Amino acid sequence: METIKDIYRIGLGPSSSHTMGPAKAAQIFIETHPSAASYQAALYGSLALTGKGHFTDKILVETFSPKEVEILWIPEKVLPKHTNGMIFYALDAQGKILGSQTVYSVGGGAIVAEEDWGQKKNQVYTRTTMNEILSHARESGKSLWEIVEDNEGEKIWDYLAEVWIKMKESITNGLENERVLPGDLHLSRKASSYYAKAVNSSGILRNRGKIFAYALAVSEENAGGGVVVTAPTCGSCGVLPAVLYNLQEEYSYSDSKILKAIATAGLIGNIVKFNGSISGAEVGCQGEVGTACAMAAAAAAKLFGGTLDQIEYAAEMGIEHHLGLTCDPVGGYVQIPCIERNGLAAGRAYESAVYSLFSDGRHRVSFDEVVLTMTETGKDIHSSYRETSIAGLAKNVK
Repeated sequence: METIKDIYRIGLGPSSSHTMGPAKAAQIFIETHPSAASYQAALYGSLALTGKGHFTDKILVETFSPKEVEILWIPEKVLPKHTNGMIFYALDAQGKILGSQTVYSVGGGAIVAEEDWGQKKNQVYTRTTMNEILSHARESGKSLWEIVEDNEGEKIWDYLAEVWIKMKESITNGLENERVLPGDLHLSRKASSYYAKAVNSSGILRNRGKIFAYALAVSEENAGGGVVVTAPTCGSCGVLPAVLYNLQEEYSYSDSKILKAIATAGLIGNIVKFNGSISGAEVGCQGEVGTACAMAAAAAAKLFGGTLDQIEYAAEMGIEHHLGLTCDPVGGYVQIPCIERNGLAAGRAYESAVYSLFSDGRHRVSFDEVVLTMTETGKDIHSSYRETSIAGLAKNVK
């Protein structure tokens, strides 16, 4: 498995696979062909089907600027390796092709050039399943966050500290920003009003209302193209920050403890990414929001003092109870149902942690088994329900 830094990428929304990935790929291509007079970007499959709603064209124009780029939309064709495929062309002044490159945006902002497909790069973790990691933790007496530190080095804490700062900023910015979200849906932001109602409530209404407000704040910032942290993707970026921000506020956990929870959550996301997928275009929203819920549930269970088994149980429930969740963004925007799903998944993550703590941690379905099931389920889901905006809510909501 690679570094958990790849789970937590800081960048502009609204989509890690449709904005962060293409922007990074375009920048690399520009550096490879700096003398080109202009460029073309051919977008295929899911990348083309929901690219406009995800602002792929906007981010590519900005990245290639001041030189011109022609965007070619080819939704009816899927490139061989992944449905989020693109081909860049460098052109001379007469329109002759100087060079080209095929790149895939595989989820969470990660990209893979076609010539590098299948190659393992910078493998940081030798143990790659939950069972292997738990066995090592029990033998060594170490916590999951200690295993992260052992593999990543002490400098990982500096990176995670910056991640936590950006997560908190996305919440405060989202609570303050009340402008309507961009796009044809004309969707109003709700985070500010949810927060106002929550702080004037008491008991569980206050607690859950705040969690919802924080998740909405981050997700709305993402939908508006603001700065967010993938956790593990832009589309699911509101779940983990909401849970951690609420827990720190309610129980006064130190930043040091929060960072250990973020490391724990990152390890969970890494396992899913390595053994399954966090790409909505590949396995549906279960791979995005389901993984985010598992990450947040594990982080909460760790903060609550859960055992290794209880943390694993919380994470397992986070994904298990999102199995089969499709990715069907209305209009191709990361707004409906994405924003609302972040709020509900944050609440479910909290409940999964509490549920696991009432048990002794033993259960019949392992985390590894549910990750395998999620991956198989995602492959079995018809392709129209995997981030294409041609089925599900995207088809029926007018």
